[in-house]
Amino acid sequence: MPDWDPEVVVDGGLVRELVGDQFPELDASSARLLGEGWDNAVWVVEETWAFRFPRRQIAIPGVRRELALLPTLGPLLSVPIPVPTFVGQQSEQFPWPFFGTRLLPGNEIADAALSDEARVAVGVDLGRFLRELHEPELRARVDPEDALPVDPLGRADMDKRVPMARKNLRELESTGAWRGELSVERVLEHASRLASRERVFLHGDLHLRHVLVEHDSLAGVIDWGDCCTGDPSIDLHVAWSMLPPEGREAFFAEYGAVDEDVHSRARVLALGLCSMLAVYAHSVGNANLLRESLDGLERTLLE
Repeated sequence: MPDWDPEVVVDGGLVRELVGDQFPELDASSARLLGEGWDNAVWVVEETWAFRFPRRQIAIPGVRRELALLPTLGPLLSVPIPVPTFVGQQSEQFPWPFFGTRLLPGNEIADAALSDEARVAVGVDLGRFLRELHEPELRARVDPEDALPVDPLGRADMDKRVPMARKNLRELESTGAWRGELSVERVLEHASRLASRERVFLHGDLHLRHVLVEHDSLAGVIDWGDCCTGDPSIDLHVAWSMLPPEGREAFFAEYGAVDEDVHSRARVLALGLCSMLAVYAHSVGNANLLRESLDGLERTLLE
């Protein structure tokens, strides 16, 4: 069974029942599916509220973390993020908590059809956003007791991530959607000996589907279930996977300089995530995400 198959199917009947029972002030009959990922399904109610329902047990700690942190984090950032307004409780109909936030504007990067010029502008916004997010003062306010997990998935652990990236790339190559390039192995081999050092507050899963853009600007950042602390490279891979070289330059001009080790770890993460998303997109027939993921691999390999 693929990793993205749900343990609980969240369909329209279930959503209308849950929203209608727990939030009678809303018109549950207006619910429509916005999108699904590996762990969650998002339904829009009254074209105003985005309700996020977990589909797998593994997502529940992240849901609880979002409920605890997002109300504090939201006002500290210049870019909109989901802030829970309606908090649904587990019940006989549904085994897990869920929540509704204001529907953020914009489209996923893969659906936005951005030109390279537009990506440069988005790169400036992303650099500014991540500079804010990684500030020590923000971490002190959001996690004053230092209770957040430290890189729980080992994203900055190159002993773990380099082999994972190789596995994802082999799996992608087996689909016929991409042919391997010699430069991939040079990137992976260089990073395999690097250890992480810094520790900042992180989104933790800032990939292509979690960045929203509108009018060639960053419009929102969603899906904070993996937020944690750890090495900045865990978030900075977006500079490689989403941006052309000139956009990467604009990104780091806004974010600030980082050393070559951070760049190397970020590139490995970009290769691993883009190849994993491409395999997923190929499997579920998401042509836009497949194209964006493959383009992300090519961008990551450009110096």
